[in-house]
Amino acid sequence: MIPEEMKLANQLCFSVYNANRLFIQFYQKALKPFDLTYTQYIVLLALWEQDHQNLHDLGAKLDFGSNTLTPLLRRLETAGWLVRLQPAADRRQLVVELTDKGKASQGPIFEAIKACVGQDQLDVSQYKEALKINDALIADLKTAVG
Repeated sequence: MIPEEMKLANQLCFSVYNANRLFIQFYQKALKPFDLTYTQYIVLLALWEQDHQNLHDLGAKLDFGSNTLTPLLRRLETAGWLVRLQPAADRRQLVVELTDKGKASQGPIFEAIKACVGQDQLDVSQYKEALKINDALIADLKTAVG
C-alpha cells in the first residue's frame, strides 16, 4: 500500500508539472497570432525590460545555457524580432537588441495575453502570493541541486 503523501495527486512536483504545462498551453494560444513560442516570448520579455543586453547577461537572467539560448535567438533574429551584434570595441562579446518590430509588438502581445485571461483567474493578491511561494520553491530547489 502506498502512503497517502506519496500518491501522485499529492505530489507537489506533479502539480507544478501540470501547472507548467497549462501555462505553456495558455501562452501558446495567446502568442499564436505572432508566431511566437513561449520560450521566445520570455526572451522578448527580458529584452523589453532591458534592451541591448550582452548574451551572457541575457542567459543568466533567463537561466538558459548557450545551447538553449543561441538557437532561440537565431530563430527570433530570422523572424525579425531582434538582432545580435558584435561591438567593435570587443569582438568577443555578443549583444542582443530588439528591432523596431520587436519594440512595436510589445503592446499588441500584452493585449493578446490579457484577452486570453478569463474572469475566473487568480486575483492580484492570489497571484502575488503564488509567485512568492514559487520563487521560494525555486530558491530552495536551486540550493538542493547545487
